[in-house]
Amino acid sequence: MPVIGRARVYVCGITPYDTTHVGHAATFVWSDVAVRLLRHLGADVEVARNITDVDDVLVAEAGRRGEAWRSLAAQQTYRFEDDIARLGVLRPAHEPRAADHIGHVIDLAAALVDLGHCYERRGWVFFRGDDVVERSGLDPDQARGLLAAVDPSHHGDLADDEFDVALWQASGADEPGWASPWGRGRPGWHAECAAMALVTLGAGIDLHCGGSDLAFPHHAYEAALAEAVTGVRPFARAWLRPGSVLHEGQKMAKSTGNLVFVHDLLERWSAAELRLAILDRHWAQDWEFDEASLASTRDRLRTLRAASLHEGGHQGSDDVVDCLSSNLDVPGALAVAEEAGGGAARTMIDVLGLHHHESVRRSAVVPAP
Repeated sequence: MPVIGRARVYVCGITPYDTTHVGHAATFVWSDVAVRLLRHLGADVEVARNITDVDDVLVAEAGRRGEAWRSLAAQQTYRFEDDIARLGVLRPAHEPRAADHIGHVIDLAAALVDLGHCYERRGWVFFRGDDVVERSGLDPDQARGLLAAVDPSHHGDLADDEFDVALWQASGADEPGWASPWGRGRPGWHAECAAMALVTLGAGIDLHCGGSDLAFPHHAYEAALAEAVTGVRPFARAWLRPGSVLHEGQKMAKSTGNLVFVHDLLERWSAAELRLAILDRHWAQDWEFDEASLASTRDRLRTLRAASLHEGGHQGSDDVVDCLSSNLDVPGALAVAEEAGGGAARTMIDVLGLHHHESVRRSAVVPAP
């Protein structure tokens, strides 16, 4: 099943205010496998993975720690890149950082004002989002709740409509800010990703990756902004939004205090073991992480590697690729690879990035359940 031509992939990266946890890792590992599969199928894949280093949550965390926000962002970005490289995630062709694209966000907002999609209020620039909710498939109450819960740039008391979102926010004296036609301010969340995707990959992309929790409002408004300024629809031909990672019954998040960090896990387990644990399920499925279960993952990886040593050509390899090409069916492809062995198992190891050289040191201690 050959793929012809270029595939442009945009991956929503991190807001660098804390070290990489398993919830982050799941998104980036699944995205990495999608890229490896596209390349295996013959596509010329170009990947952009952003860093949202201008963000109100980051600034608040820096203030709590008594650090400059730029310094905290630089430290955490370095740690993220180290963690993700140790995990075997391929380096992207582009790694845009929001702080380097302020001018592009201003250009985007100015163009949308000229086109009538945006308006200015007291130094803020709002995007008219009246049709975004309908296109997302959510009812207004659901959308209202999600906006209130997770969108830091939502400022309903200034906007004409409760579903209008800020592309540009006025900044106070103690907040990061840059000069703009509307006064000193900073970008809105959705405008940052829209601008970075457009600048790095162009008016339309083939695959957009990001956590399932970003579907609304972030992905919905990011796509709407890009489509409004370019006239190209759809902004993304396909979306890959891996399910949430749960731990101790709750979504893994800083706010719940249940983070499990990749750096710590890679002291005890290989990158291949952690990758296989993440991937042995449907990508859209939420996952309850339990470190003790990695012992059985280690055994399964050994079985797969042993099967890859069997003699034989590429028998079963096409079936493995067919499974993976059918909505990234990793469990189905693993079953085929384990039974067929030989080339099928080798193809599975290659596309999932389970090579020995992507492993790191680990201790012999297995945590208790």
